[in-house]
Amino acid sequence: MRLPMGDGAWIEYAAANAAPWPETSPPSASRVAYAAAHVVANPFTTADPSTQPCIDWDATLAFRHVLWGQGLAVAEAMDTAQRGMGLAWPAAQELIQRATLEAAATSGAVIACGAGTDHLAPRDALSMEDVARAYETQVAFVEAQGARVILMASRALAALATGPEDYIAIYDRILAQVQQPAIIHWLGEMFDPALTGYWGTRDLAVAMDVCVDVLGRHAAKIDGIKLSLLDDAQEIALRARLPAGVRMYTGDDFNYPALILGDGSRHSDALLGVFDPIAPAAAAALQALDAGDIARYDAIFAPTVPFARHLFAAPTRFYKTGVVFMAYVNGYQDHFRMIGRAEGQRSVVHLARLFMLADQAQLLRDPDLANDRMQRVLGVAGIV
Repeated sequence: MRLPMGDGAWIEYAAANAAPWPETSPPSASRVAYAAAHVVANPFTTADPSTQPCIDWDATLAFRHVLWGQGLAVAEAMDTAQRGMGLAWPAAQELIQRATLEAAATSGAVIACGAGTDHLAPRDALSMEDVARAYETQVAFVEAQGARVILMASRALAALATGPEDYIAIYDRILAQVQQPAIIHWLGEMFDPALTGYWGTRDLAVAMDVCVDVLGRHAAKIDGIKLSLLDDAQEIALRARLPAGVRMYTGDDFNYPALILGDGSRHSDALLGVFDPIAPAAAAALQALDAGDIARYDAIFAPTVPFARHLFAAPTRFYKTGVVFMAYVNGYQDHFRMIGRAEGQRSVVHLARLFMLADQAQLLRDPDLANDRMQRVLGVAGIV
């Protein structure tokens, strides 16, 4: 097929590299690995998809079983699921409830769920008390389902806080209440511009100090911190300062192979959106790491990095479109539609390049099916 490369350039291309990775895998023995999972939209609804998200529950839950089957834990209702970017709290509640029930009925399935403040309308977010109560509402709901909490960064907190002391007060209050150790999520502004200046300052060094202070004060209530700044130096620096027993969950979708491997004394575990589209390869790489075969670990992960860097290219927050595109071309869903019409947030040129990189990284399960579906995407763009 003819793939557009931009600026009038075209390339003749057909995927040919079937993924060699097993369809199932045991959990890693050496790393904790969560995949932040996407949701599958229901395209057969009369509701306005921009305001009333409608989810295909069968396909959405079936994909969680794919991830569990690869030995990965599921990070539910996170930004990969378009949380706060098409998936509002009522739909997130149903997703959390359904997915945790599914996990409870599945041997070995591990799940943690995002709790934030996104149900708090800007007009109602008037004080730190409003933010605290919003967090308490969502944390209580997640824990009532029996799931571990991933304490998501809050747009309302970022908008209302006057300095680091407001963040400390909120996290002190919420972490004192959690029933089991939570995962803190520090999401950078490249993923969500509304979170600029998180921890009460634009100075990253100061923000790191505030974060470390919170982690130290509540280490017994914290399983780990997921850092999503796409800056490996910052993750390594924070990792070295973590209290004993607190994990670093890399959220760096650019540099995950080296961060997960570690430096011989410290390593990162994983909570990654990129593990959704590369799950079989990620599982195979982690099995190689468990076996001490670093050469194979590197060989599996290395070609996935150009794919991941393109998937998360600026504007980074639109990476979800590429994740769902991959689920479509790989046959995990029957259409390329998203809640909030987000399938249009990446250009056909971007998707064509992603398709090629996926093939080169051996991420396509069935090249014939993938070629057919890529051609259908091109057809929507008027490319015959």
